[in-house]
Amino acid sequence: MTVSLEQLRRCHVAVDLGAARTRVYVKGAGLVVDEPSVAAVNTRTGALIAVGTFAERMTGRTPDYIRVVRPVSGGTVVDIEMAQRMLRHLLGEKLRRALRRKPRLRAACCTPHDADPLAQRAAVETMVGLGARRVELVDTLIAAAVGCGLPVEQPTATMIMVCGAAATQIAVLSLGSIVTAERIPVGGEAIDHAVVQHLRHAHALMLPSQAVRPLQLALHGNGITPDGPASTLIHGRDVATGLARSVHVDTAAVRDAIHTPLTAVLDGIGKVLRDCPPDLVADLTDRGIMMVGGSALLPGLDQMLRDSTGMPVAIAERPDVCAVMGLGAMLEGKIAPMVLNPLAE
Repeated sequence: MTVSLEQLRRCHVAVDLGAARTRVYVKGAGLVVDEPSVAAVNTRTGALIAVGTFAERMTGRTPDYIRVVRPVSGGTVVDIEMAQRMLRHLLGEKLRRALRRKPRLRAACCTPHDADPLAQRAAVETMVGLGARRVELVDTLIAAAVGCGLPVEQPTATMIMVCGAAATQIAVLSLGSIVTAERIPVGGEAIDHAVVQHLRHAHALMLPSQAVRPLQLALHGNGITPDGPASTLIHGRDVATGLARSVHVDTAAVRDAIHTPLTAVLDGIGKVLRDCPPDLVADLTDRGIMMVGGSALLPGLDQMLRDSTGMPVAIAERPDVCAVMGLGAMLEGKIAPMVLNPLAE
């Protein structure tokens, strides 16, 4: 672990800035913010109109002078000023006053695996803009592993797969550090995009808004497993006429469209296992893969991984909040490092 647990215990607030949702954990108070990473801005005055859930509902339904923006992309802050304004409004005035009363406010923030220095600097600047005097950066993979209860500090292999909106991160952990890891630019958004493109090319149908998860509409509880109804009714707009139209979509074709981006995820798992020492791979035969992240709830994804890898696959109890809850556990001092006693001479 790059940041010591002692440094994290001194932090007062933990933030997980994701491409889909922003989560804030305050020491002693727990998870206080869990909202979409979206903000609506008036382009005429520059005023912030809405943030979070209400701003996400405005996507695709606003007049010309209102712009809906996402200041976080792929786990990286792309608009520091807007991210700071969004966080201020999500926290609320009462909580911000409580944090400002801290003499030296320390913050912990999740960063994607192998984040470049510019991405790390953007995360630090965002937290400094909220009043943090010191910012500790923690790898999302380690935070998520702690949050879902994996024995990260033990000398045994644990494999975790963080299924985010913009990317999927896979790693093998041992003794509190990452042994080998891979970051694949395929996440929930790529799967949604594959479904949207399939409906456009096969049925000349456009879905009404990007804010509506097309995956849930298309699969309708069927998942990527062959069990379930053979067709699903989808409502959208005709590409040629622009009129509203409903079509019956073959769910088998939708499953094929989804499997295309998921092939890259399977290749990433294979690469991580090939780069991993044989002793750790032997441990993984029994322990398997732990899936976390919002996209881990995609119906049938865990079964597809079991069939492809032959390893046990489990989904965390609350996969969407594992990263921020892991940071919170470190802040509260619930994680004890393994003490290695020197050999007596």
